[in-house]
Amino acid sequence: MTGILLPLTGIFLPLVMAAGLTLALTPLIRRLALRFGMVDQPGQRKIHQAPMPLLGGLAIYAGFWLTVLCTQTLSREIIAFGIGSALILLSGLWDDKKNIRPWIKLLAQLLAALIVIFYGGLRITFMTNLFAARPLSLGWLSLPLTLIWLVGLTNAVNLVDGLDGLAAGVSGIAALTIGIIAWLEGFPSVSMMALILAASSLAFLRYNFHPARIFMGDTGALFLGYSLAVLSIMGLTKMATTVSIFLPVLVLGVPIFDTLFAIFRRLVNKTPIFAADKDHLHHRLLALGLSHKKAVLTVYGVCVFLSLSAVGIALMPTGQAMMAIIVVTVIVFWGADKAGVIGRGVRSALPGQAGNERKTDSKTL
Repeated sequence: MTGILLPLTGIFLPLVMAAGLTLALTPLIRRLALRFGMVDQPGQRKIHQAPMPLLGGLAIYAGFWLTVLCTQTLSREIIAFGIGSALILLSGLWDDKKNIRPWIKLLAQLLAALIVIFYGGLRITFMTNLFAARPLSLGWLSLPLTLIWLVGLTNAVNLVDGLDGLAAGVSGIAALTIGIIAWLEGFPSVSMMALILAASSLAFLRYNFHPARIFMGDTGALFLGYSLAVLSIMGLTKMATTVSIFLPVLVLGVPIFDTLFAIFRRLVNKTPIFAADKDHLHHRLLALGLSHKKAVLTVYGVCVFLSLSAVGIALMPTGQAMMAIIVVTVIVFWGADKAGVIGRGVRSALPGQAGNERKTDSKTL
């Protein structure tokens, strides 16, 4: 019995610590944001009627990294991850305070990505070869593709931060799934870090789910996106399977597909790629008549479906896994089309349907 309890204690204590720290720190950070005027003011495109404190992401960050530092062995990869995430956090704090130019945030994201690539040694080194049993080595393409993955996903999570609790819930589900798959595939340290991130993100929903009492701001959304991107490289793309490159795409499917569909819409409708619209998934669910809570819960449901699919695919033989990936992809595109996310003209949502998008100038997709 003792032999079973010791490993369980080693797993659950860090999760309780991360959730407890996030829950304890969030009210303190909320008061700090109000004191220093770091709030999101109400406006025509926003649903809240009073100034809403930002900086909630700082509680997620602190809950995660304090737990990691106290409970995990620090490798070179984790140290690089920590340095990069600190840089991302600072850029998010600066943006929440001053609304900085997008190119400054992009520069910080590129630097944070280069830190984990060169100092931490993290790269996507191969990808699935659909026509052969062995994965395809990326060679020199490894660097640019890893950069695109890290920077792209950092911003993709930021773009889904449009309703109360949406980004925190989506990120928490994705982190939980990365933790499960990494554990199944023999990466226990990565698994624990992903589970700790999930605990911090989901605990934040206590104050962020509708009606929210605090927003995570770019501080939190950028940190979560960067963290998920790094952890997915650490725990999923290294798997000894030909379909490993598809798994992080499925796990992080909501922010990835929502961003890709937004780009596709702009191209089809001949509008600027970086022009804002209100045809993201959460906007369309609101336009279809769902309430704020039901829209968020529906997106959670999509995340759970993609996550369960990824776990199942990770356990399948290659042939069956490829068929499952095709089926899931067809379902995703069918559902996106039914919801009106693909190929529709750029429209304005009805008043009150814009979610809690704080900075439309920096969240342009």
